[in-house]
Amino acid sequence: MMVYLGEIEPVAGSDSDIDLRRQRCLEGETVESPGRILVVDDLPETACILRCFLRPKGYEIQAAYSGEEALARVDAEAPDLILLDLVMPEMDGFEVCRHLKQGAQTRHIPVVIITGLSDRDANVAALEAGADDFIIKPFDVVVLEARIHNSLKTKRLQDRLLDYQHRLELQNETLEHRVQERTAQVELIQQITVFSLAKLAESRDTETGDHVSRIRAYVREIALELMSRGFFPDEIDDAFVTRLYLSSPLHDIGKVGIPDRILLKPGKLTPDEFDIMKRHATIGGDTLRAADLEAGQNSFLAMGRDIAYYHHEKWDGSGYPEGLKGEEIPLPARILAIADVYDALSSKRPYKEPFS
Repeated sequence: MMVYLGEIEPVAGSDSDIDLRRQRCLEGETVESPGRILVVDDLPETACILRCFLRPKGYEIQAAYSGEEALARVDAEAPDLILLDLVMPEMDGFEVCRHLKQGAQTRHIPVVIITGLSDRDANVAALEAGADDFIIKPFDVVVLEARIHNSLKTKRLQDRLLDYQHRLELQNETLEHRVQERTAQVELIQQITVFSLAKLAESRDTETGDHVSRIRAYVREIALELMSRGFFPDEIDDAFVTRLYLSSPLHDIGKVGIPDRILLKPGKLTPDEFDIMKRHATIGGDTLRAADLEAGQNSFLAMGRDIAYYHHEKWDGSGYPEGLKGEEIPLPARILAIADVYDALSSKRPYKEPFS
């Protein structure tokens, strides 16, 4: 059947479509809404014809009689499909289509051109403007319904895909947030564990006071100053400073293995006693090395292990436990050694008063 502008009566027998849908709903079958269609044409007769044909099919029909009105209606409530005329005063269908297809919120709305233009170039231009399909007036109602049905079917699939993508993005954001929370929780537990172990070792020697608290503050300041001056650019960065701050309290953890008679001796140690005291570096390093291997190579304990082993090495090789020289000594241990000596000099100890 060909529909002309003079035909404004509903298609014969179209009420049966509504009756069928009602019956399917009464029987409990899920029936998807056909969709909301916006007819854009400066001729009210065309909108009336399409409304009379499509409403009995169950479609919700809205009409706009200019390009500006069409865009305003789309902004207010996006339709599922747009039937668009090309020839309109002021804003024509080409401009309307381009505007819709450039908008992030409207580009997915199918646009079917219904036009009296039989000019091939005009129709190609409409497709280039983003139109999804076009029909030449006078149109065949069977073809029109098929085009509408196919366009809406594609739109629904695209809507489902966009909805799935949106839900997936939300799930990813939630998952990422949970991972960040868990990571922060693990890092906090690591920090608390490290500092608790260090304080436990320090508790045996009440004369040192808040030694580990001062040490980690000192090493951070030294590392930040080195970084600001451009020293060791391949080693010192923000992550290095953080690891150094968190690992430094472990430097004397090996003292838990030193007898009280030596660790707490108020006077100067004998050479034999000092040899025993020096073992704390090896005890601490071995302990953290075993823990690091258990946790996996290069865990957060790796820097603490190096600090415990080597913070009593000296630049000239006269330190212990291995007599390393110069840059053989790991950088974190060198920084710790400076902070440790500074704290020893400036703090009261059983065998001396603090230096100014």
